[in-house]
Amino acid sequence: MSSLEHLPALARSGRETGRWRRWTGALLDLVFPPFCTVCRVPLSEARRGPLCLVCWDALERIGPPWCRTCGVPMAAALRSTDTPLCGECRLRPPVFAYARAGARYGDVTREALHALKFKGRRRLAGPLADLIVEGGAARLPKGQPDLLVPVPLHPRRHRERGFNQAFLLARRLGEAWSVPVRDDVLLRVVATASQTALESNARRSNVRNAFQLRRPETVAGRHVIVVDDILTTGATVSECVLTLQAGGAATVGVLTVARVV
Repeated sequence: MSSLEHLPALARSGRETGRWRRWTGALLDLVFPPFCTVCRVPLSEARRGPLCLVCWDALERIGPPWCRTCGVPMAAALRSTDTPLCGECRLRPPVFAYARAGARYGDVTREALHALKFKGRRRLAGPLADLIVEGGAARLPKGQPDLLVPVPLHPRRHRERGFNQAFLLARRLGEAWSVPVRDDVLLRVVATASQTALESNARRSNVRNAFQLRRPETVAGRHVIVVDDILTTGATVSECVLTLQAGGAATVGVLTVARVV
């Protein structure tokens, strides 16, 4: 029941707020026994948000060695004195300064992301964003960013879904790193078709000129990170990066929960 995931905010603070949340959570668990979002086993106190620990541990983390630009995992045998580049980045360097993802887009990751995006399981945003936080500074090769910008939804899609999953992910990252999140500078002005069934070239054409920068002074001269849920061909985030660069952003990186490998 996704409607139970967000109780109205009450005017409480400090110790009282923590006590209230614990009692509220215990009461909801009693009345509506929680189940793992992915495997549907009953959840115990030992869990990671709406995921059981088995599913949490089954998320296939991505760690170094990886391509220093796009972040794709590379065989340990390719490790060199400096972080290597993958063949794709050598032939066709991407528009972003770097990209990193928390996990491979495997079965468990896919089910968790689908539950977040299409079933309204918003509480998944926290633990899924933590997959990125786990990597620490290795996920931020250009140092601390000045700004986090979630990939926007078209207003019509936002109304249908009721939330933007990229914003929820970015908000968790912003809390972890004390970095401001701005979802009002990058706008999606074209209601593009779903990218799911499209080939690489068609994906790029589908999102071309789909985004617009509203406040260029917010990003000018700054290190900005674009946040999204999944990196597939990179067409969507690349179009966002180009829009931010046109507004004067000095460095633009990309962070996603998962990537197709």
